[in-house]
Amino acid sequence: IISLSPSLPITRELMAATQQDAFSNLSPTSHPPSADSSSNFTMVFTRYVEVGRVVLINYGPEEGKLATIIDIVDQNKCLIDGPVNITGVTRQMISFKRIALTDLKADICRNARQKTLTKAWVDGKISETWEATSWAKKLSSKKKRAKLSDFGRFKVMVAKKEKNDIIAKKMKEISA
Repeated sequence: IISLSPSLPITRELMAATQQDAFSNLSPTSHPPSADSSSNFTMVFTRYVEVGRVVLINYGPEEGKLATIIDIVDQNKCLIDGPVNITGVTRQMISFKRIALTDLKADICRNARQKTLTKAWVDGKISETWEATSWAKKLSSKKKRAKLSDFGRFKVMVAKKEKNDIIAKKMKEISA
């Protein structure tokens, strides 16, 4: 007899019975459902490191700029390009730790030229699509807040207080 606590003795028979109950619904020939089975499942992850994937550089001299993956060097690095005339990022090798993958993808082939990449960006309207995302809007509002002076921050504080007072009055009217 094995005992974990004085009030709960566990016998070998009890352990064997619980193990048998736990595995009773599994058959020796059962397999996990395959991709072609009738069960519906969705892919959770959709941002893959692939040629044409638009990335946001999050560290280094080009921090905050968009670029496109042109080629994958190894498991830690890739070759990116802006294009220079649109984003200002030159062709360079960069670590995956310094970039963030976006949902956007340019339709290009591996090691595309600057001209081909620029055409793909214009045809795919990647800049406009990026500006419409909530991620880009949040980054631009962060930049605006960072550029504020002390008086600018004070004006924002006063405006927030006024807004909250108006909301509180309306909520009081509704509840009364």
